[in-house]
Amino acid sequence: MRVLSLACLLIALCGIHAAVSRSDKRRNDKPIIGILAQELKYPKPKRNSYIAASYVKTLEAAGARVVPVMINRPEEEYHQLFHSINGILFPGGAANLLTSGYAKAAHIFYKLALKANCQGDYFPIWGTCLGFEQLLVITSGEKLLCRTNTRGVSLPLEFTQDFPPDMMTALATENITVNFHKWSISMENFTKNEKLRNFYKVLSTNTDGNIEFISTMEAYHFPVYGTQWHPEKNAFEWSRTYYPHTPSAIKTTFYMTDFFVNEAKKNFHSFANEEDAMKHLIYNHKPVFSAAFGSSFQQMYYFE
Repeated sequence: MRVLSLACLLIALCGIHAAVSRSDKRRNDKPIIGILAQELKYPKPKRNSYIAASYVKTLEAAGARVVPVMINRPEEEYHQLFHSINGILFPGGAANLLTSGYAKAAHIFYKLALKANCQGDYFPIWGTCLGFEQLLVITSGEKLLCRTNTRGVSLPLEFTQDFPPDMMTALATENITVNFHKWSISMENFTKNEKLRNFYKVLSTNTDGNIEFISTMEAYHFPVYGTQWHPEKNAFEWSRTYYPHTPSAIKTTFYMTDFFVNEAKKNFHSFANEEDAMKHLIYNHKPVFSAAFGSSFQQMYYFE
């Protein structure tokens, strides 16, 4: 892997959103973050979509509450929810990036977020794996992904001096970033696409031995962030041998999530009242021990 930018995903903000963060000293210490659900490959009665519990746990551990964002809902419902939550996470998975309910909802929230940020309403988006790929498809208007041999492997990363020395050393020398994807955006395809090149700053790349692909990015002028790898798996997933659980791997999980939750604290959207918020929170749903049935996820939330 080689670092293509000196930007630090965790502590450096650039362009418009950097200026906003410096000028606004207020902070929302009760952030509520949406996590987008997605279709199940094999739906069952009352189980048509899901969210892996590891995403919920990481956000909660960093001091946020979570609202599940259901798929295939009216656009008006998404607009209302957008103005009630403080950020949104597009999680990993296997939904169709063009036609799924996941893709359609992600597109709506992406457009709302960019419009809000242009008007000074700070609203962050994070995309992990599938969510990372979804951001690329929405931004470019094309599916430019290519197949890579990265279905189940943990890789090391390099970092600049902007990172804490212990984190930089661990991530540069240890295989602690989980890659669980078969599609990637190659550096070649990214560079050829003007929309992507002008919107995103590439922070890191990796290789599967043949293709160099982008592994971490952030938008130049908006609080939009993406990792092709999975920060949440290190601390909360156990069903695969290549999920690392070393001290530095666990620290990586919370370092990344702490950054995103603190981004959400810069947003001041809210539900009409606490009672309204309570009706939407993930606490109204119970996770299922899905790993017991062969899932790669330890626990899952299922939705109708």
